[in-house]
Amino acid sequence: MYRLKNKLLLATFLLLCSPACFAESADRNKPIHLEADQVMMDDAQQISTFTGNVRLTQGTLLLSGDKIVVVEDKDGFKHATAYGNTAEFRQKREGLNEYVEGYGKRIEYDTRTDTLNFHEKARLKRNLDEVSGDHITYSAKTEVFRVDSSEAGSGNVPPQRVRAVLQPKSKEAKTSPAAPDILPITPSKNLTPTE
Repeated sequence: MYRLKNKLLLATFLLLCSPACFAESADRNKPIHLEADQVMMDDAQQISTFTGNVRLTQGTLLLSGDKIVVVEDKDGFKHATAYGNTAEFRQKREGLNEYVEGYGKRIEYDTRTDTLNFHEKARLKRNLDEVSGDHITYSAKTEVFRVDSSEAGSGNVPPQRVRAVLQPKSKEAKTSPAAPDILPITPSKNLTPTE
């Protein structure tokens, strides 16, 4: 499992409001498709720059922005950075007809770790639950995310606070009682007592 180090003021949110579900696992094995108005590729540096209404898709994962820069490392993993007035992310959750959505002025997607980082006016939504802050780190593998507030700026500007809206669980979402650990033993009627 991927662990995040504690660096700044943080509020850790584990998605406890619903049963454990993960991002669509089949997405990791699908090819990445990119669409844009223009592309510039530097094969020597393994850097591709896509500009103009850019859409990156990998299975159910969608990353869009005004510009996306993709850098490929020596092992073939890709690091995509989307820029925009509001760059967007969306991915289906495993086994559910539900999506995780994220927004920010810059979104970084690392295919090696299946991690996304949302910067500046960052927001992450799952169903009606939503968190926002200056920086959000989200693991698509574990659906664990961390939200950081901005640091205090110069002058009298106080740091931004992390905000969250978590909806109550519906009564229908309650799970059935767990099966007992031990099966009950009942005597068979076919046994005869021995002397």
